[in-house]
Amino acid sequence: MKKASLPLVISLFCMIITSAQKTKQSTAKLSPATSPAKKILPGAYQVSEYLPLLKGKRVAIFANNTATINNTHLVDTLKKLGITISKIFGPEHGFRGDANAGAHVDNYTDAKTGIPVISLYGSKRKPSEEDLANVDVLLFDIQDVGVRFYTYISSLQDFIESAMEFDKPLIILDRPNPNGFYVDGPVLDTAFKSFIGMQPVPVVYGMTIGEYANFLVGEGLFDKNIMASWMMRIVNNASDTAKRKGNGLNITVIKCRNYTHKSKYILPIKPSPNLPDAGSIYWYPSTCFFEGTALNEGRGTDKPFQIFGHPSLPKNLYAFTPVANAGSNSPKLKDQLCYGWNLSGTNEQILQQIDNKIQLKYLLNAYKLFPDKANFFLKASKANPKPADFFFNKLAGNAELMQQIIDGKSEKEIRASWQPKLEAFKKKRKKYLMYPDFEAT
Repeated sequence: MKKASLPLVISLFCMIITSAQKTKQSTAKLSPATSPAKKILPGAYQVSEYLPLLKGKRVAIFANNTATINNTHLVDTLKKLGITISKIFGPEHGFRGDANAGAHVDNYTDAKTGIPVISLYGSKRKPSEEDLANVDVLLFDIQDVGVRFYTYISSLQDFIESAMEFDKPLIILDRPNPNGFYVDGPVLDTAFKSFIGMQPVPVVYGMTIGEYANFLVGEGLFDKNIMASWMMRIVNNASDTAKRKGNGLNITVIKCRNYTHKSKYILPIKPSPNLPDAGSIYWYPSTCFFEGTALNEGRGTDKPFQIFGHPSLPKNLYAFTPVANAGSNSPKLKDQLCYGWNLSGTNEQILQQIDNKIQLKYLLNAYKLFPDKANFFLKASKANPKPADFFFNKLAGNAELMQQIIDGKSEKEIRASWQPKLEAFKKKRKKYLMYPDFEAT
């Protein structure tokens, strides 16, 4: 068969995505919002829906400690059901979720199961062709927290791209988004693309991991070379395409039950060492910006992202001392007495303070009170840094926020600058939702 031209491939890709989106939308309709009394059940609990897709197959699972059904890990459940698990892929913090943030994680054999674990947060981020040689189907089950700079959505994209590149079917077990009840923050400028922000989405994007996968597919937000190769293969293998119901896609999302974007879902397991509870998860979108500054962001305390400060801030503020702990071996300003803020409280109190939006006032106030303003933002490591080399700008997804803070802009002025791109994203987001939204369509 004659190879298709690139323009034809691009045209067909658009047709396929349109067809796929219609299919997603037609199957994503839910019954009216269920009673709050009904327990929210993640996709992993719907075993009868995905077990037939795994029977008799060699399965590779991308998961961490959050991939559970009740108190049992998904890997253990599937093994008991007779599913052959060839290998496990682990993200940041490792398969068991106990590695420090940003720490290099090597390959190893899981002591409990004897299954080889390949790290996708060490020397590589994607499964290779060799990794997938003895694999028939891929399975993804990781709890996200709905914040752009939380790296699991980047891991998801890389995993989907490997599925596309090496022609493997992928099943995504969806999980509720604990910050899925609002959308806010600056939309990332792709000039600032990094592993802590790969796509033009706001800091809080209001989608589950399954909905985010739909968004990536629907918008065609993948590596251009992988996408072109994938499309060429589909064009040149018409019979293969026909087996996939005419849309060329081989991704299945297993939905949650009883979840809506009005839900305030409390995670049963901490998703990473420095997000130990709902309070830290709720404050994380607002206070993670301190990671790009001289201030300690609460690592080395029992309330990361709820406590933050610096030794040079006024001594009438909240006092704390970061120390080495299980979540952070070497926190910023370790063993130094710091002064700052403690925003902890009950979940209800914190939700009231956040008020469904990113709170910038603490960041603005910290800069105002910081005596050495030239060193408030962490310096880039390069000799002649570009704006995208500053860690704060990677978190923000632009260079504007840093400059707005330096210029003394008010929170109202800063938030107003987000609105055009934020509103455009909100309209786009609606197309990919599988659950009732927090606001009317």
